[in-house]
Amino acid sequence: MKKLLCLFSSIVSVSGSGHTDENDTIYRLKVDDIDGNEVCLDIYEGKVLLVVNVASRCGFTKQYEGLEKLYQRYKDKGLVVLGFPANNFMWQEPGSNQQIKTFCSTRYHVTFPIFSKISVRGRHCSPLYKWLVSRSDTKKPVEWNFVKFLVNRNGQVVARFGPATKPEDELVVRAILDAISPDV
Repeated sequence: MKKLLCLFSSIVSVSGSGHTDENDTIYRLKVDDIDGNEVCLDIYEGKVLLVVNVASRCGFTKQYEGLEKLYQRYKDKGLVVLGFPANNFMWQEPGSNQQIKTFCSTRYHVTFPIFSKISVRGRHCSPLYKWLVSRSDTKKPVEWNFVKFLVNRNGQVVARFGPATKPEDELVVRAILDAISPDV
């Protein structure tokens, strides 16, 4: 039943009228994990999400270290980093899902969730990235690897950071802290 609800919610969210309401959250979407298992993002409901398109052969690949540090530092406070490999930019993520999984775990000791390779822009853009871009402040297509979208506990995009902005940058950390504890 939960899978059917997630599927229905995905269809409504992606094909909806284009306006945003309180029920139009990231939790309505589904993706495949790195092993190809379907995951409805409602499993992260109530968490703060940092959604990042990643690549293993990019000048920004070392950001995996910063992403892992952020995850370790704030996971107990509700942060989850979600990595989405994408091969959209100069073929910088050519590997299979298994190769990506091995690379992330052996080279960067990534413990945050990594998902199946997707497209983050263009004709084949994933529903997740269509949703993220349409709800970000700029609404511009993802420009390169390691663009970071911050999603609050209510499932709404609250910030977007470009590829050159490191995960440990004060702007990112402050935004995460504000999302974790909005009343502080």
